[in-house]
Amino acid sequence: MDNIQTEEPVLITGLNTEQEDFDYSMTELAELTQANHMKVIDRIDQSIDRPNPATYFGSGKVDEIKEAVLAENISTVITNDELTPSQLRNLEDELGCRVLDRTALILEIFAERAQSKEAKLQVQIAELQYRLPRLQTSANQRLDQQTGGGSGFTNRGSGETKLEMNRRTIQNSISHLRKELRVIDRSEEVKRKQRDKSAIPTAALVGYTNAGKSTIMNGLVEKYGAGEDKTVFEKDMLFATLDTSVRQLTLPDQKRFLLSDTVGFVSKLPTHLVESFKSTLAEAANADLLIQVIDASDPHYEDMMKTTQETLKQIGIENIPMLYVFNKADKTDMEYPVLEGDDQIVISAKDDESLDLLVSAIRKHLFQDYVEAKMLIPFADGNVVSYLNENTNILNTEYQNSGTVLTVELSQKDYDKYQKYVIQ
Repeated sequence: MDNIQTEEPVLITGLNTEQEDFDYSMTELAELTQANHMKVIDRIDQSIDRPNPATYFGSGKVDEIKEAVLAENISTVITNDELTPSQLRNLEDELGCRVLDRTALILEIFAERAQSKEAKLQVQIAELQYRLPRLQTSANQRLDQQTGGGSGFTNRGSGETKLEMNRRTIQNSISHLRKELRVIDRSEEVKRKQRDKSAIPTAALVGYTNAGKSTIMNGLVEKYGAGEDKTVFEKDMLFATLDTSVRQLTLPDQKRFLLSDTVGFVSKLPTHLVESFKSTLAEAANADLLIQVIDASDPHYEDMMKTTQETLKQIGIENIPMLYVFNKADKTDMEYPVLEGDDQIVISAKDDESLDLLVSAIRKHLFQDYVEAKMLIPFADGNVVSYLNENTNILNTEYQNSGTVLTVELSQKDYDKYQKYVIQ
């Protein structure tokens, strides 16, 4: 018999403190919930100036949520903001069910989706950092269950001992995981330096989760890469992939560049996760061009662009040229493919002409330093001719008594390297 995964029934909740993007963030919370294999049964909001420091919601709204939990057999209540340890504890006591805040929800999704050792370590560190200030809650609950009698003094002392022991265990775990991550980071840094030495320009796909970055990556890999075996995982869901993938693409004129597909962003991305994934996003930090992929079919795409910009700034990625790619135009009434100026393009990642226009836009950004030259290469230096044929755009080839004459388009670095052969 096939195992059918049933979706956990949940209630999503949020406080509207006069934020302009409240409805958008709640819609996103519902999508995150679905990405975590949960089914949204109901939604309850409250408009209020500021959160209740004890229970996040006001007392009347807590009662309303409790009634919904009982009436609809809800197992988990999810809040749109990160809760303090006391708010989390008090809400669970009041509602009699599990309470999951937005941060914990995203951490659960990341924990399930992480595939590489690097991503798994990053998520584990973020989870432990999230748990650390919340130890008081979990420690007290376990002790209440374990100690049915004895004096208050005995229980209090055991709690303090247990709490300190748990805190020390988590801190040691974080330290150990960070050491493991540093080893991987050093290995990745060596790879990046080797790529830098090759002088191959780099472009990084960045943007909101589920905007179509992996679809674009796969389309370009199939056209200009090493075949379908080098494609990356793609699926129509939030955070389908967490790992950064790097592929080398070779254009018909022998121009080459590296393209990386990075983890997607989301509003209110937990600080611990942003910090943990800095190393994963190092490919974007070192890129010659950032390609921000935007879901043009989403009515909130401007908010998504703002979130992307803020997240990039938060992790120190600034002052890198940006190409704005408005994707999924096939789901709108927008005309595509269309290049608007030097830095904006409207496409559909599933459309072959769109990918061609995108590559044309990338080419203009990455290969600005390419020059045309005429070279006379003696027959004795056949290895130079072979290199140029394999790595540059040969515009014309002639054979003379003194050697091979090539009219070639090449990078400034290759031009400098073979300048002694230049005759024009």
